[in-house]
Amino acid sequence: MAVEFEVNEREVWDGNYAASQALRQADVDVVVAYPITPSTPIVENYGSYVGNGYIDGEFIMVESEHAAMSGCIGASAAGGRVATATSSQGFALMVEVLYQASGMRLPIVLNVVNRALAAPLNVRGDHADMYLGRDSGWIQMGAFNAQEAYDLALCAFRIAENHSVRLPVMVHQDGFITSHTAQNVYPLSNEAAAKFVGVIDPVDDMLDFSRPVTYGAQTEEDWHFEHKAKQHKAIMDSKPVIDAIFAEFKEISGREYKRVETYDMEDADVCIIGLGTTVETARVAAKELRKEKGIKAGVLAIRCFRPFPYEEVREALEGVKSIAVTDRSSPGGAMGAFYNEVAGAMATSKARPMVTNYIYGLGGRDLSIENVKTILTEQQANVDAGYITTDLQQFTNLRGPHLGFFKTARS
Repeated sequence: MAVEFEVNEREVWDGNYAASQALRQADVDVVVAYPITPSTPIVENYGSYVGNGYIDGEFIMVESEHAAMSGCIGASAAGGRVATATSSQGFALMVEVLYQASGMRLPIVLNVVNRALAAPLNVRGDHADMYLGRDSGWIQMGAFNAQEAYDLALCAFRIAENHSVRLPVMVHQDGFITSHTAQNVYPLSNEAAAKFVGVIDPVDDMLDFSRPVTYGAQTEEDWHFEHKAKQHKAIMDSKPVIDAIFAEFKEISGREYKRVETYDMEDADVCIIGLGTTVETARVAAKELRKEKGIKAGVLAIRCFRPFPYEEVREALEGVKSIAVTDRSSPGGAMGAFYNEVAGAMATSKARPMVTNYIYGLGGRDLSIENVKTILTEQQANVDAGYITTDLQQFTNLRGPHLGFFKTARS
């Protein structure tokens, strides 16, 4: 018997509109915002829903992104369901208060439409802002398309507000490639979405006058360590909660999400590891290489960048002989941030595959199917040459406009 899922008919939405619809259906109490390209339509749309009486919420415009997150912190500490959105320089201005939100264990949802950081000024998408927030104590999830921007935004409220987690959550989507590209989206019905997200049950809200609490207290060496240790433990222990909520979402939508997703990895000799829209391009390239050249290529996709899934990555790469890790951000004097995470996962693996770091797509430069084929073909050449080592072998800066990426290192 066919399973009936609780979804509406097909819509054609871009990623920004999809995220704003999730905020509407989640019955968010407060959105505090300051606009910035390319995330502006998310909060702009929410404001129109409030203004037109579609929802009973508060939309507050402030003077900066720093103020936007500060307002979110106040509203969340008061017990409200709270969300906002930002990108790039706005995200950078928010960073100071991102640490406040996570340290206070506030379940805020932040939609980040990823965009390059200046200088030079650029409004197109790369992952510089995503990496900027990686140590801020927020759970970070990435959407590969508009459907996922919608789905993950709904899941984010459930994850953040779970009493065993109580941490803020970012949902990332690629600027313009996802945020401004119209695609087929199958939303949940309003009733199904409301039931899935549920009603927020705040913990230690400041408006509970029967039990006064303090937020933002100062601690020094006597207690600061203990607070940060508990916060770190909470984010690491959130993994089974995320898994359970993804499983529950599959039951009502038919769409399955995992913190680490694999494609054609069962027999892969070479693979490419990616985030965001790169994953869909890589999947096409890997399939075509299997047919055209017989290269056993696979794709490893990281859905949940924080907490980083070290064990799952290590297990998925156990039989792979040569790996390409793609970083859509300039490393700034180090290896790519994503590469470092994967290398950390592999440090305790018995397998010793070649791992190559590729910097690509900066400032919105396209990564084509042919580019990915070139990367995977290079990985096969490593396998054929017997390059399996744990030592840093060489640094290169091979960059060409016909390729649109450059290789930073092998290990």
